[in-house]
Amino acid sequence: KWNFLPFKPGLVGGHCIGVDPYYLAHKSLEVGHNPKMIISGRRINDSMSFYAAKQIKNLMIKKKIDLPSSNILILGFTFKENITDTRNTKIINLIKGIRKYNTNIDVYDPLANKHNVEKEFVTKLIDKPIKNKYNVIVLAVAHDQFKKLSIKQIRALGRKKHFIYDLKNMLNIEEADLKL
Repeated sequence: KWNFLPFKPGLVGGHCIGVDPYYLAHKSLEVGHNPKMIISGRRINDSMSFYAAKQIKNLMIKKKIDLPSSNILILGFTFKENITDTRNTKIINLIKGIRKYNTNIDVYDPLANKHNVEKEFVTKLIDKPIKNKYNVIVLAVAHDQFKKLSIKQIRALGRKKHFIYDLKNMLNIEEADLKL
């Protein structure tokens, strides 16, 4: 189909889907309509970051990875792929959700402005992921730069005992240990 858009799973940030529905819901209520579907959709999307954090924790426990001594790499911080915009990113909620489990988190996004991220989100971006360091590798934003990485290159970032969580459906089903 000429106008087909292949939507994929992921954390929904930005303004169009992340914020604008609240304006629509507010106006709907003003004119006497209860926008249950809009509010329900936003509630689900807003909770996905914390759901993903819980999935990470549960798989770490299942794989007997000690949470406080673990290292987690999050690849991507912007609200969508191949842009520098971090406004309304849901990755920050994923980070907050994971921090509750006292793990060590590295966030790498070559497109995001490090200074802005640190100032606005109180989160530091690393310059480069370190090989053999991570127990969990989270593919959070589908930047072209990340899509070009082979599964071997991604796995090389992990410790002997690690897993990959593919939030953006970038890998084949047999390559990821966990998918959203």
